Amino acid sequence: MDTDPTTGLSATPATDPVSALIPAPVRVGGEGRPGFRLGPSTTITAAPGTENTERWLRATLGAAFGLPLAPRPAAGTGENAVNGGEHGNSGRTVNGGQTESGGQAAYAVPAENTIRLGIDPALEPEGYRLSTVTGGSVEITGGSPAGVFWGAQTLRQLLGPEAFRRAPVDPGARPAIPSADIEDSPRFAWRGMMLDVARHFMAKDDVLRYLDLLAAHKLNVFHFHLTDDQGWRIEIKHYPRLTEIGSWRSRTKHGHRASELWDETPHGGYYTQDDIREIVAYAAERHIRVVPEIDIPGHSQAAIAAYPELGNTDVIDTTTLSVWDTWGINANVLAPTDNTLRFFEGVLEEVLDLFPAATSPFIHIGGDECRKDQWKESPLAQARIDELGLADEDELQSWIIRHFDTWLTARGRRLIGWDEILEGGLPTGAAVSSWRGYGGGIAAAEAGHDVVMCPEQHVYLDHRQDGGPDEPMPIGFVRTLEDVYRFEPVPAGLSGEAARHILGTQANVWTEVMQNRARVDYQVFPRLAAFAEVAWSPLPASAERDFADFERRMTPHYARLDALGVDYRPPGGPLPRQQRPGVLGRPIDGTPPNV
Repeated sequence: MDTDPTTGLSATPATDPVSALIPAPVRVGGEGRPGFRLGPSTTITAAPGTENTERWLRATLGAAFGLPLAPRPAAGTGENAVNGGEHGNSGRTVNGGQTESGGQAAYAVPAENTIRLGIDPALEPEGYRLSTVTGGSVEITGGSPAGVFWGAQTLRQLLGPEAFRRAPVDPGARPAIPSADIEDSPRFAWRGMMLDVARHFMAKDDVLRYLDLLAAHKLNVFHFHLTDDQGWRIEIKHYPRLTEIGSWRSRTKHGHRASELWDETPHGGYYTQDDIREIVAYAAERHIRVVPEIDIPGHSQAAIAAYPELGNTDVIDTTTLSVWDTWGINANVLAPTDNTLRFFEGVLEEVLDLFPAATSPFIHIGGDECRKDQWKESPLAQARIDELGLADEDELQSWIIRHFDTWLTARGRRLIGWDEILEGGLPTGAAVSSWRGYGGGIAAAEAGHDVVMCPEQHVYLDHRQDGGPDEPMPIGFVRTLEDVYRFEPVPAGLSGEAARHILGTQANVWTEVMQNRARVDYQVFPRLAAFAEVAWSPLPASAERDFADFERRMTPHYARLDALGVDYRPPGGPLPRQQRPGVLGRPIDGTPPNV
């Protein structure tokens, strides 16, 4: 095997860690200089604004390799601060780690074997530079604290799969990286994953684990689907029955809704308000924004079961409803009453307190799959349509959406909803999650609305990964690793102005047939790695991504996932313990429509 005579590291392209990064960086260069080797004497120098990343590096790399990673003072904090600039800085160092000439962050004194963290506002906000520098150190400079953090994620990948463990496998190991200059920044500002915890509850620690997995793939939005017909998962102190009653169901359909199998074990759980605060803070430390979803006016049977007056009481006896135990589109929707509006204003008051504007500027209100049969039969709903001068039930739903758009805007937040909120007219400032295909997103973007592209035909990770008979509870179209990798969030033919309204993209994880963390892992990985590259890395000029190269880079990435304990689908197919023979799914044959 060829080795670099300077670093002693393998120079074989297939094993070179710089050529195996996921997502792929914008530019890589800088060969020929000394590399960087982590060891007991390695220190961390953190310029102002990078302290969170310093703590994260010490907690992760320090634990993985059993090293202290002691702090070393940054410029402006020690006696040698003045004239401490290096690596391209020739000006005198002033407070804040900048030079008078306006260069990148400076450091206390030239030091060997140091991880140096700094901020250079000239970079893109989430962009970063990672360089090995004279003295065998590594320097990470970001355009903001977020950029520094993403650079630290790259450093972790460069140090090998052992960097993803919680304790050292070989305490004497001294991981090293070759020389490199990496310049990188994301293609999209919104790079997300939606996790449905309403259908199957996921414990708080598992949610925190998924935030770490998102961060490891440079994803920065966590769409938290907290309420649905099958469960209400967030404590609302003013309405305690939402969790006392709405968070539990007596049994659960096992498999697709047409299945004859039932799990008779009661299922439920919810996050206390302190749990939510912890999740939000944990995400913020990883530069992940949390988008809470409170689903209205459909997908609301759990709320109606807890507070029957929220339903269409002039059509059905809502006191007989319980939290739904099966899947599909439920007919029981909220009544369009002032009482309903006041109730959900109260809910959202507490939601806004738990999800601060700085980290959760968007509030998702669902708006999807609202069956309007009860409104058509309800004298009260029809009287409201007449009172407001509306054309039909679609405009009645739009009236509800507009009400909460105005309410949220007055409190400094932005409403986002699934693309059905386009029906009946969309509020001026609302954004759209385009899930039924590209069509809703195209219409919204051309009309000047911001859009997150998440079409089910491409990035619904509950859809099956292969057409074989061993896929557990197969749902939907076949969406292979390559299919997800070739997803393009900006549809062809979109005008330039409309394209600027594409905030980004997210993958959606609906958990009807995912009863536990292992099942979620199986459906999400490895496809989330492919999605992360779509969301982060620039589209090649040819508009054709190199899947063969991505597949090559996935070989070391599987080792990273193994170290993290991710129960992913192996490339050769599901392991016997991952299969669910005899449990009905709903596979759809053929190529998904590009709508």
